[in-house]
Amino acid sequence: MATSLGTRMRADGLTQESSVQSTAKNNGEASNAPEAFLRWAGSKRQLVPLLQEYWQPTFVRYIEPFVGSGVLFFAISPTNAVLGDTNRELISTYRQVRHSFREVAELLATMTRDKDAYYTLRAMDAATLSMPERAARFIYLNRFCFNGLYRTNKQGRFNVPFGASKSGELPSLTLLESCARLLRRAKLVRGDFESVLDVSRTGDFVYMDPPYRVTAVRTFRQYSEGAFTEPDMTRLRRRMLDLKKRKVTFLVSYVESPEGRFLAKGFRVRLAQVRRNIAGFSGSRGPIREMLISWP
Repeated sequence: MATSLGTRMRADGLTQESSVQSTAKNNGEASNAPEAFLRWAGSKRQLVPLLQEYWQPTFVRYIEPFVGSGVLFFAISPTNAVLGDTNRELISTYRQVRHSFREVAELLATMTRDKDAYYTLRAMDAATLSMPERAARFIYLNRFCFNGLYRTNKQGRFNVPFGASKSGELPSLTLLESCARLLRRAKLVRGDFESVLDVSRTGDFVYMDPPYRVTAVRTFRQYSEGAFTEPDMTRLRRRMLDLKKRKVTFLVSYVESPEGRFLAKGFRVRLAQVRRNIAGFSGSRGPIREMLISWP
């Protein structure tokens, strides 16, 4: 039986006791369209107002094969969705929030923002934890790591440093409950983007925010799990052409770059300026242009 995550933390003097109810009160109230409870490097949170313009309530399903933090999914709150990602821990966390949000929130309520606590949790073997504990650990590390980056070493261990100065608070019970209600409307798939796109059909809306593969812009996204290779870009382009052929509406967001222009050829393109804070060095952070590639 897995040792309790909260017990381990308390044994090291790294937790603070508080009720789930008080955490929920302090961190906000539920709404019909809850905010995403995860951070994610390259998140399109700034672009959500523009991205929402491409969605129509008449679409049968919302499909997102690179879900990450799911900011557009939560903002739109569709009644039927398919969400996928190659990141096993991410999809597992969504499943635990969907089915056991209260247990996850109770664990988060015992944790405190603390550098030592962060590295203690990071060093734990996730395989020794229960599934709710594993989800709480993932959410905690995601909230307080550097820039919401997900990166692992060769052994598959999460190795992003602490960076919690401006990362906000841990998600509340109220927020997780609202997100759980939406996640119950979604099928969660852990796998390659092509396996998710296989289920798409006319009447669906597909949103894709693939990992960057840019030669001219060095971003932490290039070193994260799931970073694209050149063959992946070719596969994605081929799938975009296939969606058009099958008359499936789609939207792709990608940084303006030679790779982005390769994806965009023959499709509608809208440019939007955003500020990115995911570069490896602070001097290279700043505004970039995002390509919104769509069909029809």
